[in-house]
Formats: sequence, structure tokens, C-alpha cells
Amino acid sequence: MYKSIFTALIVLLFAGSVHATGRGLTTLPDKPRAPAFELKDAEGTVHHLSDYKGKVIVVNFWATWCPPCRAEMPSMQRAWEQLREEGIMMLAIDVGEDEDAIFEFTASYPVEFPLLLDTDSSVSEAWDVKGLPTTFVVDQWGRKVYRAVGGREWDAPDLMKKVRALKQVP
Repeated sequence: MYKSIFTALIVLLFAGSVHATGRGLTTLPDKPRAPAFELKDAEGTVHHLSDYKGKVIVVNFWATWCPPCRAEMPSMQRAWEQLREEGIMMLAIDVGEDEDAIFEFTASYPVEFPLLLDTDSSVSEAWDVKGLPTTFVVDQWGRKVYRAVGGREWDAPDLMKKVRALKQVP
């Protein structure tokens, strides 16, 4: 049931905007704590949110069947190529799919940052994801500072500037 509701929300989101480039990030004024997770990547390595304690993290929720998710992935890779040397982490959490879907996807869209599997959608529910793609930017204290619903060009200078600025905020 959750999957069909989630799919309906995705269709509605996609109908309104195919791939919105140039949109910014929504500030979350209450800066809620990012829910902890323990997820495997396609190779079976377990990742915990706490593994990245003290780092700014871009956490993207996506699926291989989602056209705006697919469209934004190359810009996420380009952003990652810049951010990884600065100690900023990027994670993409695939919602509801398995290793085979990820394997097929990366044949056409190679990425170097971790692709994690939320096979039962429990992490996306805990993070209050309403549609795909949804991305959160988490500060070094583990708080969700920004949210982006819908596709973005993640290597756009204005987005990169906001992400980088979180490293300097006390």
C-alpha cells in the first residue's frame, strides 16, 4: 500500500515539473535531527549515518525508474567530483529497489559516491520523503538544514555555495 501511495505522489510530482533546473534549496527553519540509518550499498557494505559524523552530507532519495532522478544524477556526480576533496559527503539512497536495479542503472549513469539501498522504504519514511527525488543537506551536527524536492543541477554554483557554506557555520 505504501508503495502505491508513494508511486502516486511521484507521478503527481513528475507531472508538475519534469526536471526543474535552477531551483534552489528550501531552508528548514527548525533544523530537525537527521534520522539515523543503517543501509547496505550494492556491494553489501553497511553504511551508518554516524559514519559521517562531523561532515556536511548531501543525502539524495531516488529510484532508477524516476525520470527527474535519472536526469539529476550526472550533475550529482559532477558536484561529488568537487565536494569530495573538501570533506563534504554525498549519499544517494535508492528507495524500494534491489542491487540488480542499481547495477543496471550504473551501467548508463556511472557514479562514484555511495548508492545505498532502502529496500523496504523505512529510511525514506523516517526522513519524511514525500516524492522523488528529494534531497536533504545535513550539517556537521547532524541536522537537516536544506531540502530540495524535485530535480536540481547539483553542480550549479549557487547550490554548491550553500552546501560549502555549511562547513563554516558554527
